[in-house]
Amino acid sequence: MSTATAFTPAPIPDGIIDVQGSPYMKNPTGGLHPVEAIPPVKKLMDETVRREFGWAQALSEQLRRFRNHLMFNLDAFDDLVSQEYGVSIGGPKGNRSYTSFDGLWKIEVRMQDRIAYGPEMQAAKALFDECIHEWSSETRAEMRSIVTNAFNIDREGQISRAAIAALLRTESEDSRWLRGQDAIRDAAYVMGAKEYVRFSFRNSHRDGWEPLTINLANA
Repeated sequence: MSTATAFTPAPIPDGIIDVQGSPYMKNPTGGLHPVEAIPPVKKLMDETVRREFGWAQALSEQLRRFRNHLMFNLDAFDDLVSQEYGVSIGGPKGNRSYTSFDGLWKIEVRMQDRIAYGPEMQAAKALFDECIHEWSSETRAEMRSIVTNAFNIDREGQISRAAIAALLRTESEDSRWLRGQDAIRDAAYVMGAKEYVRFSFRNSHRDGWEPLTINLANA
């Protein structure tokens, strides 16, 4: 019998602890709870979560191995080209692109700077807030939205670079607004770079490129 999956789930402990011959499980506060006293639906949910997490953990490990395999092979190809022609593949930031001979399959490696912001951001926000509080109600509503978006923190604790860029593009003759923009520019610094790999394909040369989805959220 064939199966749709080519890998096996990672072993996940069942969470059962033997205490003097009786089975217990830890509750959310870390205390021990007799297995026999756990409602059936709670036990079923525990089994379901552990089983599916095993599959997810195995998939995560498979993706990690694939990424290592991919980067090793691309680096080996780059070395071969460099030895053969005396040139390096990619731009000054390390961006690289590889395309099949028929032009229908493409792998791109992109480097994206990781931007962080120093304490000057607090001074910038104070300057923008002063402007918003003193300007007319019509202007204040529009500008408040721009400022709010720029200084919002996302779920990963990051400031949106797009929102910051929008704030820097917004013009005003108020000296405080201009000083706030300067403070943002002074606050920004590169703290490293992250490497992204993108797979794209198209059915014919007339078609646009479509991404090959690997991200689970977009599968």
